[in-house]
Amino acid sequence: MNDLDHADGQGKMPVESALRHLAQLRGEDQIVVTNQSSARLWPRLSRHRLDFNYNPSTMGGAIPFAVGLAIGQPDREVVVLSGDGSLLMSLGCLVTAVASGVTNLSVVLLDNSVYEVTGGQKTPASESDVDFAGFARGAGFPNVAHFCDLGELEHRASEVLAARGPRFLWLEVGSTPRDVFQDKHAPITERLIAFQAAIRRGDRT
Repeated sequence: MNDLDHADGQGKMPVESALRHLAQLRGEDQIVVTNQSSARLWPRLSRHRLDFNYNPSTMGGAIPFAVGLAIGQPDREVVVLSGDGSLLMSLGCLVTAVASGVTNLSVVLLDNSVYEVTGGQKTPASESDVDFAGFARGAGFPNVAHFCDLGELEHRASEVLAARGPRFLWLEVGSTPRDVFQDKHAPITERLIAFQAAIRRGDRT
């Protein structure tokens, strides 16, 4: 098992800068699934037909959804952005992801230690030394990385995303800008229909 764990520094990187870098790395035929806070922020950074900004109220649902997409779309890479609060509600999804046999999946954990969408309450992990990388390794992820420094992420993210999958990237990030939560988005039904159409057409625009 490869150990790609790098967590230089003690601070938390700006979440918008971290996601902007990931948006720059995304491939034209790559599916990106977002959830909760990232579903609000990602549309500011990417407007791609294969972006699916998942219903922000479905905590814990993004990773299982992405696993299904990875199974159903084996020729496409699937990247899913999940918050730490969401992952804590469904840690078993990491085992499911590995057991499914998919290799075209990258789980990106955005760890800010709070439930942002519901008011900023601290997660159970915020007061303890929880090792999310250890969870992923224990579940069997062959490539795991831990970043809390933006420069290190910018330097090594492409290497990690190109490694054998499934992959798990733990990003320690700061809070999402509050004005993001005022942005308006199309109803989830419209977004789902457009996403399904993009997949069916093999739309790469």
